[in-house]
Amino acid sequence: MELYDTHAHLFDPQLAVDTAGVIDRAKSAGVTRILAVGTSADSSAQCYDLARQFPLVIRSSAGIHPNHAAEALPGDWARIEQLSHQPEVVALGETGLDLYWKDCPLELQQDYFERHIRLSQQTGLPLVIHLRETFAEILAMLQEARSRGALRGVMHSFTGTSEQAAEFLKLGMHISFAGMLTFKKSADLRAVAATIPADRLLVETDSPYLTPHPFRSQRPNEPRLVIHTAECLAESRGVSLPDLAALTTANALRLFSRG
Repeated sequence: MELYDTHAHLFDPQLAVDTAGVIDRAKSAGVTRILAVGTSADSSAQCYDLARQFPLVIRSSAGIHPNHAAEALPGDWARIEQLSHQPEVVALGETGLDLYWKDCPLELQQDYFERHIRLSQQTGLPLVIHLRETFAEILAMLQEARSRGALRGVMHSFTGTSEQAAEFLKLGMHISFAGMLTFKKSADLRAVAATIPADRLLVETDSPYLTPHPFRSQRPNEPRLVIHTAECLAESRGVSLPDLAALTTANALRLFSRG
C-alpha cells in the first residue's frame, strides 16, 4: 500500500530539524510521496531544494500564501515564476484568500491569487488553494478564470459543504481532506467527503498542523500520520484502506505531474 501526502510544510523548523527522519518514518508508514508546499519565496526555494535532495519521495510547490502576501519583497514573485520552470516543481501555491486572520488586505491577497491563477493557466501547473471564510470571493475569481481557459488544482484541507465542493468540482478542482476529517465533531465533513467523486479525491496532513485523531495532541504532525486521515476517509466512503490509498495516490500522481 502506498500513500501520497499532498500537503506538508517540510520547511517548517519543527520538521526541517530532522527531514531525513521525517521521510524515513513516512516511508515506514507507506507514505512514499510527499508534496512539500511553500508559503513564501524563501520557503518555496527550501521546498525545491528538498525535492532535489530527496528526488524519489519529494516534489515541491512554489507560491506565496495569502497571509504572507504583505511580507513579499520586490522580486519575490519573479522567484516564484523562475521556480515554476523547474522540473521538481509540480504545483503553484499555497495561494488563495483568507479573511479569518486579517494579516493582509483582501485586495493584495486577490492580486497575488490572480498571479498564481494566471501562471497556472500559462504553465499547466495545478493550484494549491487555501480558503478560509472566503468561499464567495474565491469562487468568483475561479469562475472568471475558467471563462479564460481550463483550471487545474486542489482545494486543500477542505472543510466546506457539499454544495461548495460541487461548485469547485464543476470548475475542474480536486478536493483534499486533512486531519480535521478524523475529529469527533466532524460528522458533517465526513458526510461531505463521502460525496466527492472518486477521481477528484486527495489526502494530506497539512503538517506540522492538524494532527489527526488518535494523535491529535501530538505536535508536530508528520506525513507518516496521513494514514489515519486515509483510514477515516475510507470508512466514510465504505471502501477498504488499500483501495482508498491506491485511488488517492493515483489521483495525486495524475494531478501533480508535469505534462
